[in-house]
Order: sequence, then C-alpha cells, then structure tokens
Amino acid sequence: MICTAILAAIGSGLVACATTPAPQPAATTTPVASGQISAKAVITSSPLQQAGLEEGLFEVDMLALSPEMLAFIDEYVERDVGESERLAQLLYAVLGGDRFQLEYDDTTGTAISTFNHGGGNCISFTNMFIAMARNLGLDASYQEVEIPPDWTVSGNTWLISEHINVLVDVKNALSRVVDFNSYSTIVDVETQSRVVSDARARAHYFNNIGVERMLDNQVGLAYANLQHSISEDPTFASSWVNMGILHRREGFEDYAEAAYLEAIRHDRGNLMAMSNLADLYQQEGREEEAKRYLSRVREHRMSNPFYRFRLADIAFNDGDYKSAIKNLKYAIRQKNDEDQFYYLLSLSYLMAGDKQEAQRWMKEAQEVARATKDKKRYSRKLELLMGKDTS
Repeated sequence: MICTAILAAIGSGLVACATTPAPQPAATTTPVASGQISAKAVITSSPLQQAGLEEGLFEVDMLALSPEMLAFIDEYVERDVGESERLAQLLYAVLGGDRFQLEYDDTTGTAISTFNHGGGNCISFTNMFIAMARNLGLDASYQEVEIPPDWTVSGNTWLISEHINVLVDVKNALSRVVDFNSYSTIVDVETQSRVVSDARARAHYFNNIGVERMLDNQVGLAYANLQHSISEDPTFASSWVNMGILHRREGFEDYAEAAYLEAIRHDRGNLMAMSNLADLYQQEGREEEAKRYLSRVREHRMSNPFYRFRLADIAFNDGDYKSAIKNLKYAIRQKNDEDQFYYLLSLSYLMAGDKQEAQRWMKEAQEVARATKDKKRYSRKLELLMGKDTS
C-alpha cells in the first residue's frame, strides 16, 4: 500500500536509507555542468509549467472538519473526560465496532474526503485522525516512520512507499502512536520515527497527488503539485526525486539531473535519488559520474524484487534458466503477491526440463492472479503444462 510515493524509472533500482555519506553534489546556486540548469530553475522556470491552472488549486485545508464529522465526534466522544479517555473513545469510534467503516486503499485525501469516502492511505487516515484529535483538545502531531522498502509497480514505473502516522502526547502518560497501517490502535512510540511539522505533512500530501497525476499522464498538474509540495518544505527529498523523474519522463534530462542533485543535497543518504541519477548518467554515457553512485546503490537494486524480476526476464531470454530461477525465487520471497513472478518461474522450470516444478509454480500464479481473466489464462496454461490439451 502506498503512503507517500516515490518513483523510479524501470531502468533504476528503488532504494531505501543509507548509513554512509553520499557523494557531494553540486551546490544549488551552481548550474549543473551538462545542461546549465539550477535547482531553482526546476521549480521556477521549468518547461513543464502550464498556465491557466485552476485558481485556488492548493488552498486545501487537510485538517478541516465538516459538520458531519463534528456531529460524529460529539456522538461518540465525551469532551469533559481526561485526555487518555478521550483518545480511547475516539479510537473506538473510528476503528472499533461498526460505528465507522474504514478501508485501506491507495488514494490520498483530506480529513473530510477520507471521512466521506471511508477509505484512503496512511496520510488520509492520519489527516482525519489528527483533525478529530485536535478538535478534542489532544496534542496530536504527524510522525514520519522508517519502514522496510515496500515496492509496487505501475506501468513502466516502480513505486516505493514511505510511512506517516500520528503521535499523541498525553499529559501525565506516555506519548502514544496511532497507526492505521496495521490497524494497531495504540502502540508504544517507535524509535525509528520523528515528529514533523504540518508543513512537512502537506509536502507529503501534495507529493502524493503529484505522483497520482503523473501516473495519469496529467503532466501539468503533476508538476504543479510537486512544485507546491516543495514550496511547503524545500528540504523534502522525495518530492525532488519525483520532480526529477517527471522531467526525465518528459525528456528534460538536465532538469531531472538538477532535481536529483537537490534531493541528495537535502538527504545525503538518499539512495533513491542516487539510483535514478546513476541510471541517467549511464544512459547519457557519463560512466565516470555514474560510478560515483553505482557502488552505493547496487546492493539496494539487488534487494528490489522488481529489479530481480527484470534480471530474471533477461536471463530467461538469454537461455540462462538457472539464473532466472534464482532471481525469481528471491523476488517471490520479498513480494509474494505478484503473479507475473510465479508465471515466469514456471516457464523457467519448464524450459529447464522440470515439468513438475513448472506445474507447481503455474498453480501458484493462478492463485495469486488478481483478475478473473488472469485466472482463466493461467488455468489454460496449467492445463497445457499438465498435458491435458495438446492442440
């Protein structure tokens, strides 16, 4: 599930945090050597800017409450009890019983839209809960949480998610975390986390909207939302990475390079930015510059199940079925809900002469296939593998 989305082109590996220092990038006041484009130009004079965008597009109050939300709070939470009790009642109202049904999906919303929709990602739920908690006088803040890399794929793009949740500071008690990623209600504060400002949370929000627009090929709106995300928090590296990817997708490599370098300037261990930058340099034949980053990102590329799937596909087409099987088994261990992994593994075993294993993994592909048409397709292939139809 996507909370805060970061993208990478299929040619790049997705990466997480690092502990060793990154190579020193160019300063933002100095134009990059290849295209004479500065980071400032990326957000002030990009060729992707479009005139005539809707006025007031970014006058979004993520934490506004509707009359229906206020009525919901008043119905289920007593305002004259202690903070711990108010928090417990609010949690039960939102997550307990059948008072309010919440479903996780990958949409990004405000507090009001999440309440009306009854679903959303972690930013959506966090917006809604913080808005309600603050209305009840609770000291609720946004909190960024370090999580293991979680990859998904959309077309020619890999996505990796970051996570955000709620920290509630309760008087005369331990601070508590409310996390909707696992529906874990109240848990102790985790060490791999940090409280962030509302402006930083808004940067997350508009970054996500920008990614959604990018995936829908709405270039002008994607750029405008990423630009606004950066205006909310110019140090938010994820938006700089996505800004780079947007420009690269549209053929403006100099602007992409400047954006990636700016991401690294604000987060020297950002392997996502380094991976995309190394891929860009390799594509342009700038091998020496690429080498500065490749040694840092190679290990993380190899931990990406989609990158391993890509390597397996290359190995399969080269007739190296042993390597294909090795990479696919790693990919499945990391992400076991991608039917394409199982399908290629089945074909790899078939071409390697192991029909029994080929049948086994085709069955697995059939089980995890998301769409009915895919299940029918895999069922047919399974019948062929089992020799039930030789026509």
